[in-house]
Formats: sequence, structure tokens, C-alpha cells
Amino acid sequence: MKNFDINEDPHRRFNPLINEWVLVSPHRAKRPWQGQNETISTEELPKYDPTCYLCPGNVRANGMNNPQYESSFVFENDFAAMKQDEIIFEDDIKHTFFKAKPEQGISRVVCFSPRHDLTLPEMEIADIENIIKTWQKEYTDLGNIKYINHVQIFENKGSVMGCSNPHPHGQIWAQSSLPTQVEKTQNSLKSYFDKNQKTLLEDYVQAELKVGERIVIENDHFVALVPFWAIWPYETMIVSKRAVNKITNFTADESTAFAKILKQLTTKYDNLFNTSFPYSSGIHQSPTDGLIHPEWHFHMHFYPPLLRSATVKKFMVGYEMLGESQRDITPEKSAEILRQLSDVHYKSLVKA
Repeated sequence: MKNFDINEDPHRRFNPLINEWVLVSPHRAKRPWQGQNETISTEELPKYDPTCYLCPGNVRANGMNNPQYESSFVFENDFAAMKQDEIIFEDDIKHTFFKAKPEQGISRVVCFSPRHDLTLPEMEIADIENIIKTWQKEYTDLGNIKYINHVQIFENKGSVMGCSNPHPHGQIWAQSSLPTQVEKTQNSLKSYFDKNQKTLLEDYVQAELKVGERIVIENDHFVALVPFWAIWPYETMIVSKRAVNKITNFTADESTAFAKILKQLTTKYDNLFNTSFPYSSGIHQSPTDGLIHPEWHFHMHFYPPLLRSATVKKFMVGYEMLGESQRDITPEKSAEILRQLSDVHYKSLVKA
């Protein structure tokens, strides 16, 4: 028998946001890697690409020309995942195994910048603040549509994450139902709030600040941390210190602070392996169903797949698909590595 060492021994950690467990196997980080290596592009992108369907003035797949936009630009996705059509549908309650229902929604693309070669960490704070204003407007406009009950703002960055165009952009999917992960979060947040009359993340952030070991960045209004229950190797979460339930309730100071921590965190990501770091990120905030939702607390998830280098990716296979999520490097170690990285982008250091 030996005493438990959380940094060395296999163990499970509980995720209170979605009421699920994750297996942590710290010792596996030492194993040699002979699996697949990803190809990471080192190509320097031009400021403008005449073949890019997202650059200003260029023709998109539907034959329409983009305007000569100078900041962020939003358009309806030419290959939308959901349609706005109203469908006549009668639910057949007799079906046990073949349940289905139509999903009405809107999909939009948000170009972050007219510059083809700029990602978030290389943008100015003012430009990121403009993106935040765009997200706020889209959340409001889409959320005010009668049948829209949820607005999901997200970004897939890098070809490893399935992004087909390197031009800096994100997406917004707005729909009539709560997506599965959001519904799980909704149930957990409401259960906690009903019991404690405080948001789950308000208490969680305070607990993390006291411990300190998983904090990556902190400013007056936001904290970027590696969650105790993180699944992906360098997964992080940005959480507002104030219990604000949606992006449209930010003060001017909070919007600026959010822009700053977005730039800092994504800069640290790029500096980790000196590459344009791939990830999927997304904002979780109050549904748009017309209810108040005091249980919701604004947060943004970052799920990067890279594990040991710019070419080694974490795969969710085998046990993860059949059992439960699993990670090799501890969240505490990931946070320590990210925390110690420079806030100055590696490209700026090379140019200097």
C-alpha cells in the first residue's frame, strides 16, 4: 500500500459543469510516442489572398462579393448547418427507437479582420474589442428571434481542428433547442444555484484563486485557468469574476479586460510550441429563451488538441469513446507550463 499522489497516480476527477468524470493518468505522459505526427504549416500567409473566399472584395461560393470591410464582417453561412425554414411536423410518440424532430436555426460566419494573416494573438486590443462588440450584437439580434433559444459563438482554429480556411474567423450557430452539452451545463448550474443562491462558477473561481495552482492569467475582471477536470492537454477556461450571465451585460471595462485576456491566453498558446496553435473555443452563456437565468455565469472554453509538440495530437479514441474521457498530463502541470510562457508573441521576438 502507498499514499495517493495526485501528480503520479491514476485517478478520476469530477466535472460539476456537466456532471461527468474524467480519468487522469499522469504516468502515461512519460511514454515514448511513435504514433501519428501532424503536419504543421510554417507558411507565412499574405495580408490579402485573392483566392480566399473570406477576404474583402472576394467572391464567395454562392457568387456574392464580400464588401471591402475594414473591421469584422458577418454573413450567413453559405453552407449552413441549419435552415430557417418552418417545417410541418407531427411527433409520433409510438416510436421508441426512431425519434427525430426538425431543428430550425441560423448559421453565420464572423470574419475577425480583413487581414488574412492575423489571428487573435497578433491583433491589437482595440480590434479584439471590436470582435466582442460584434459577438454582443449577434447574440442580441439572433436571440431576439422568436424561435431562437440558444446562440453558440465559437471558433475552430487550424487545419488540425477541421478549419478549411486560415483567414481569421469564427462561427455562430443559433437554434431552437439547447444543444446537449449546454443542456447538461444548464441542469448543473441551475441545481447548484437553487441550492446555494450563488452561481457555481462564482464559487469555483474563488476556490481556484485561493489555491492558485491552476490559474494561468488573472486581471481585474477575468480569470483564465486550467479547469480541475480538464480533458484536453492544455484546455483552459476564461471565467468572469463577476456573476454576469451573458456577454451583453459586460461593462466597458469588462469588455476591455476580456479582450486583453483573450490576447494574452492565445499568445501563450502560440508561444507553447512556436506555432499558430490550433484549438476549438466557444462561449457558454445564458440561453435566449426569454427567461432570466440567474444560474448562468459567463465562461469561454478552449479545447486545444496538441499534447507534446506542434506535431503530436491528443486523440480521443478507444477508452475515451467506450469508457470516459482521459488525460495524461495533469491540469496543474499544464497550468504551470502555460503560466510561465511569455505574453509577448514569439513572432514579435523573432522580428525584434
